[in-house]
Amino acid sequence: MTDDRRFSSPSTLDLDVELAPAATSSAGPSARPVPRRAPLRWKKNLALFCLTVVSVFVAGTLWAPITPEDDSVLSFVKALPQAWPFAVPFLAILLAHEFGHYFAARAHGVEASLPYFIPLPVVSPLGTMGAVISMKGTIKSRNALLDIGASGPLAGLAVALPVLFVGLMHSEVHATSGPALQEGRSLLYLLLRWLAVGPIPEGQDVFLGPTAMAGWAGLLITALNLFPVGQLDGGHVAYALFGRKQDRYSRAAHYLMLALFLGNVAYFTRYFIAEGLPDALRAAVANGMPWLTWFGVVYAMLRVGGREHPPTEPGELSPARKAVAVVTLLFFVLLLMPTPFGTY
Repeated sequence: MTDDRRFSSPSTLDLDVELAPAATSSAGPSARPVPRRAPLRWKKNLALFCLTVVSVFVAGTLWAPITPEDDSVLSFVKALPQAWPFAVPFLAILLAHEFGHYFAARAHGVEASLPYFIPLPVVSPLGTMGAVISMKGTIKSRNALLDIGASGPLAGLAVALPVLFVGLMHSEVHATSGPALQEGRSLLYLLLRWLAVGPIPEGQDVFLGPTAMAGWAGLLITALNLFPVGQLDGGHVAYALFGRKQDRYSRAAHYLMLALFLGNVAYFTRYFIAEGLPDALRAAVANGMPWLTWFGVVYAMLRVGGREHPPTEPGELSPARKAVAVVTLLFFVLLLMPTPFGTY
């Protein structure tokens, strides 16, 4: 739970194909073509990352022990040093996620850009919209698709889980009083909370500190990425596992977001009905709005990138990678938060 202060979008993989012409060796006409690797561009990536660092630190003042006294620039500057317990681990989670994709793509010979981070100050309570990696060339095999799709979420989780555990150990448990903004609770989050804090007495709750909030945000971003839809990370993993059948499953998973929105509206309308139907509906729609928003974002992505996943060459996953795919999709189930955040 958090007190009543305010709170990527996840990254996506761009699978558009753009093949660079091969360069020929000077050893003669019988020599094999030598593929030409484009030079690694990094200046724009570095500039965007620096802006994202600033943006995330500004967002971190929301979760800092000392918040800005007012809206002046000077107050924010004074509060920035207090933002590092949120900003540093959260940036580490994002970097692990993105470079998991990057190194997996390079290992499979797929030309990939460095991550383009997207700063989003003020609007986003996390300070960023995540990042995008551009890829040139084809991902030919299901094994490669699985490695590239799963590496980001798994690398991000490898950082997010210990961050959350340590953050929970340093968070306070005390009595709740009045309306509060509650963090979303997945099965994996509840397990970690129990391991870190133990049983919580009736009428009390864990109030997340900034490091715990960074770890929790990492779980939320990973869960959104792992939806088995389109070209989200989960869509890549599911396509590698199921092949063309995944295009049908993808539609069902997309509409699951809409079902979660409607489920939240129904549940919280009943929860708040004592305050009158208009107020109950407003609160219920607000608590379900993250799912409606994500449904719309993914719909726009599908309109641009196509509803059907780009095909791979014929072939099955290796047994070891099938296990990785199943575990990755199991993480999606364990990380799914019915209400990402809401007022209770």
